[in-house]
Amino acid sequence: MTTHEPILARLAALKAMSVNELKAEWQALFDAPAPNNSRNFLEGRLAYRIQELTYGGPDRETRRMLDLLADEVEGHTRRKHQIADPRNPVVGTKLIREWDGVAHTVTVLKDGFEWQGRKFKSLSAVARAITGTRWNGYRFFGLRERKRSEP
Repeated sequence: MTTHEPILARLAALKAMSVNELKAEWQALFDAPAPNNSRNFLEGRLAYRIQELTYGGPDRETRRMLDLLADEVEGHTRRKHQIADPRNPVVGTKLIREWDGVAHTVTVLKDGFEWQGRKFKSLSAVARAITGTRWNGYRFFGLRERKRSEP
């Protein structure tokens, strides 16, 4: 028997529980009533909570990164720091991409990108403005991470 078996058994048991049993488990683990009756939601969140209580939750830096990502997705700027993507060139760098015979120049800013006098939060948004279709901005501008060559 491994040390993970009891946890795995608890997680597997969630699948066999009724919604009412899942809600009772929620009450026991969160000390609060379950927020809804969605079986998928209850199973997923309970599984996470069981593992969180056993192995510990995310560290401070991971929580901070998740908060920043949530803010970025929701369009909020409550927090002072932004996520620095290692693929971003140095501030002030000019990215030039030809599209449909026109050269487009994008300037890397501290907190985004500038193209034709307009500010964008992501290169994907710039690429979409240029092409009218969804693109991975790093791919569009040739900034994908290069695979390391094998020794």
